[in-house]
Amino acid sequence: MIFLHKNKRYFSAFLGILILLSSINISSAEPVFEIDGKSAILIDYNSGNIIYEKNSHDKLPPASITKIMVLLIAMESLERGTINLNDEVVISGNAAGMGGSQVYLEEGEIQTIENLLKAICLRSANDASVALAEHMSGSEELFVKKMNEHAKELGMNNTNFMNVTGLPNEGHYTTAYDIGIMSKELLKHPKIHDWLNLWMSEMKVGKNKDVVQSLVNTNRLIRDYEGANGIKTGSTSEAGFCLSASAKRGNLQLIAVILGCETSKIRFNETKKLLDYGFANYDSITVGRKNDLMGKVLVEKGSSEEVEAILERDACILLPKGSEGNLEKEIIISESILAPVDNHEKLGELIIKFNGKEIDKINIIAKNSVDKANFKDMLKKVFDNLLKK
Repeated sequence: MIFLHKNKRYFSAFLGILILLSSINISSAEPVFEIDGKSAILIDYNSGNIIYEKNSHDKLPPASITKIMVLLIAMESLERGTINLNDEVVISGNAAGMGGSQVYLEEGEIQTIENLLKAICLRSANDASVALAEHMSGSEELFVKKMNEHAKELGMNNTNFMNVTGLPNEGHYTTAYDIGIMSKELLKHPKIHDWLNLWMSEMKVGKNKDVVQSLVNTNRLIRDYEGANGIKTGSTSEAGFCLSASAKRGNLQLIAVILGCETSKIRFNETKKLLDYGFANYDSITVGRKNDLMGKVLVEKGSSEEVEAILERDACILLPKGSEGNLEKEIIISESILAPVDNHEKLGELIIKFNGKEIDKINIIAKNSVDKANFKDMLKKVFDNLLKK
């Protein structure tokens, strides 16, 4: 990869506004209140900054919050096209025999993947979760292996899944921090919000589809809390009452995770406390969006004379309310680059600073690839230059 080839040009721009920001480190800012649960975390969805945490790396049973990973793998598979919402799933005896929360699927009945996803999101149905896993991987055991592999890929280093339901099982654990990671990943998929935000629905079950199951979202924040848009509840005698919740107001979206509460009421009240604190004390500022044009770079000996340089990802900064400071952004892009240029090749960086201190750095990349110029390309350039004279 060629980076900052030959001459360099430096673009430095200051945001022309005073932005509310304190000089403290966001990730170490802890509110002066206690959460009634074994473990908790509050993070900013856009930046990933931690606003509050309590025992966030303690390994605990997550109950049905486990199903966030099931949903995540399903959504990724839908986007890749390896499964379709209209695919028909034949319910196995194993899936139909799952205890706990369920929609009472019958062995041999047929359900669509869309219905199974809806049953998981609203009812937290164990039978639907197992049926979906068996359809996607051939067996629950193989799907669990995929869950653990994906957890490692995401950096969920203190997680080990033993099943797809969250039913008590020795060696089945995760952390509030790791749940935050997979919750953030799940929310990136637009289609999942069709079910996460749904309060009530119905589903016909049985071989003859002669039984109607009423589905009510187990996450009551969807109805009771302003801006709530997910994600998943869980409870067993071993895990206590758990919740991973998301809410968005304006540009600020927060994810709150709480594990090991004594009652369902406590889990919802404490989650509201976390979210309320975040919305009352923080703002999210968007400096740039993924694919924003940052400039153009000349391409030497290329089939095209230049390539557009775009932002690799969103640039969003979490800012505490109540104090002033200047946010500065510096764009560094190479003036020219030698062909060939790979698609998404790094061409520079957007550096974001507050009070002279770097707080984020985002790659600036090539919007498309540029091949080396062939004889025909060179001849065309010569001819074009002659016409310009």
